Amino acid sequence: MGLAVGIVGLPNVGKSTLFNALTAKKVPAENYPFCTIDPAVGVVAVPDERLELLSKLSNSEKTIPAVVEFVDIAGLVKGASKGEGLGNQFLAHIREVDVIAQVIRIFDDPNVVHVAGKISPLDDREVIDIELILADLQTLEKRSLALIGDIKKGDKKAKRELEVLEKVKDSLLKEKPARELELSEEERDICRSWHLLTIKPVIFILNKKGQNEVIEKRIGEFKASGLPYVVIDIKTEAEINEMDLKERQEFRKALVEDDGGLDRLISECYKLLGLITFFTTGEKETRGWTIKEGSRAPQAGAAIHSDFQDKFIRADIIFWQDLLTTGSYAKAREKGLLRTEGKEYIVKDGDVIEFRI
Repeated sequence: MGLAVGIVGLPNVGKSTLFNALTAKKVPAENYPFCTIDPAVGVVAVPDERLELLSKLSNSEKTIPAVVEFVDIAGLVKGASKGEGLGNQFLAHIREVDVIAQVIRIFDDPNVVHVAGKISPLDDREVIDIELILADLQTLEKRSLALIGDIKKGDKKAKRELEVLEKVKDSLLKEKPARELELSEEERDICRSWHLLTIKPVIFILNKKGQNEVIEKRIGEFKASGLPYVVIDIKTEAEINEMDLKERQEFRKALVEDDGGLDRLISECYKLLGLITFFTTGEKETRGWTIKEGSRAPQAGAAIHSDFQDKFIRADIIFWQDLLTTGSYAKAREKGLLRTEGKEYIVKDGDVIEFRI
């Protein structure tokens, strides 16, 4: 399954620089045939040391990682919900992504003007939240008119949908995004049909330059809010990724601190949607496959091909570390570490699977 992350932010916060830094880590087209050629989209590998270890064990010709798609979305200004600036384009692109990654500037630089005239991470977050909330309120207003008409015709399902709509609308009017609202699974199913913007999970990227007390204070304030975030020196990361591999490794060793922010961002986006990775490995290729946590074996097989779900008989499964420790499938089977599982087996992160159909 695909995972698309939309990079958003106010002007001059480092959004495009982050995108460029990420796409320097893009997956080569020959290893990912569905790689888009759209310059505003980059397909990036999910960092996973397990993949390389399994590939080495199998002496695979190809190593294909699980991937995340990053989309550089048009900048936002106040009034986007009313079509100001590139507002309509901005909102349309957000509807297409699974996760929103909002870049927020936390450094001072007189040469880089902040659109609000001051640096305030929490205020920047609210600007975008408010625009998404206003857009969602417009969506719900249109839907409620349709539902009222259906209720008059005696549609009982429409009555229940309107009840959920009013609950979400009340939250939005209090400037609380739909993602923060406690909803039952039934209510979430109803909400999905509306394609709300504020129900999408969000991760915040705090863009720093160097380290000082002011930056530490701003990080502390954001941390206290309880919102998910990563801290990245975006400009430095972009400069590092322009170096060749040897220079890059030497530079990272020389850094006083190297938080691996880009890799953490990719991994956190992957986790936000409750995704896990299982592997297939052999001489031709070792590959990471993305599935929802809690998926049963046939559902996992569908990530490879629909036949693996429709014609599923059983699956041979071993945990990646057990395969590395034993060194081969034969030895793993002798030790009872290679198991045969049926349709009810729930796939775990790190399982190495061979499907039988």
